[in-house]
Amino acid sequence: MKELSPDEIRSFQQERGLNVTGELNEPTQRALEESRWKLGDRSLNLQPSPMMRGDDVAALQARLTEMGFNVGRVDGIFGERTESAVKEFQKSVGIKPDGKCGPATIIALIRLTKIVSGGAPAQMRESATQRNRGPALANKVIVLDPAFGDDEAEIVYDIAQRLEGRLLALGASVFLTRGPKNVLSENEIISFSNKNGADLVISLHTDRHANPDAHGVSTYFYGSDAHGVHSIVGERFASLVQRELCARTDLLNCRTHAKTWDLLRLTQAPAVRVDLGYLTNPGDAARLTRPDFRDTLAEAFIIAIQRLYLSAEDDAKTGTLRLSDLRSAGIRR
Repeated sequence: MKELSPDEIRSFQQERGLNVTGELNEPTQRALEESRWKLGDRSLNLQPSPMMRGDDVAALQARLTEMGFNVGRVDGIFGERTESAVKEFQKSVGIKPDGKCGPATIIALIRLTKIVSGGAPAQMRESATQRNRGPALANKVIVLDPAFGDDEAEIVYDIAQRLEGRLLALGASVFLTRGPKNVLSENEIISFSNKNGADLVISLHTDRHANPDAHGVSTYFYGSDAHGVHSIVGERFASLVQRELCARTDLLNCRTHAKTWDLLRLTQAPAVRVDLGYLTNPGDAARLTRPDFRDTLAEAFIIAIQRLYLSAEDDAKTGTLRLSDLRSAGIRR
């Protein structure tokens, strides 16, 4: 593989939903390796860790999903759900159901892809699962991940605690990924969330920039243009959080963005990351030091979480719901 220039690396990172740094870091190297593979280049099968990864796996998952087979999330990783979907497909076309995507399975996929197409079953399945959970926050499992950095740790941990208290009052089960000193790694957070059947994962951060004029709030959800997929519930929740935060504060709206960061990609539950302003901007930094502002942020999150589980006819306009409205409506059932 030829050596890439910083501009080529930045272009690739932008295309793959990675942090655009121009540096050949570990996530970029992994994405470059995955992009090498096209469906048919190799036989695909379930392996012990590390699992097979690549654009060919994502293409296989996308084609199976279009045909109505449940691979879970199209993430480019050949896991147990993908193996199970391959077996079901093989049974349906009369191939030995060994769960391995070899030449015979690929030929069958190519033949059927020409005549079978189907909307967006993965997105519809994800939306149906979210609706079936009901509007009440009681018994919802929510993982809060306050980032741990030199400057942001105290700020986001305090906001996470304020959010935790409000969620507990509404009957939700809440897990913080760290205490004042102990910190889980990203892989541990993903594993914990998946094993405990989390309903939502919220990662709280602040941002920095060399230009002190950079300011505002941004939210991120799982989405990949390269794989042609995104988390429809994750995108909706990111949008709700962004809108509520901007309606209730004077933080600049820096919009929502699709990314392929591992926390968003590998967590089975809808996961979002929120950057709550720039510590390098005097205005944002001053806001984040105020206890009343942190309370406002926590309430905005609560309302966004509740709106995610309300049906369209029960939802309210952005910025109009209050925590007292949820209690008076009996939403904590």
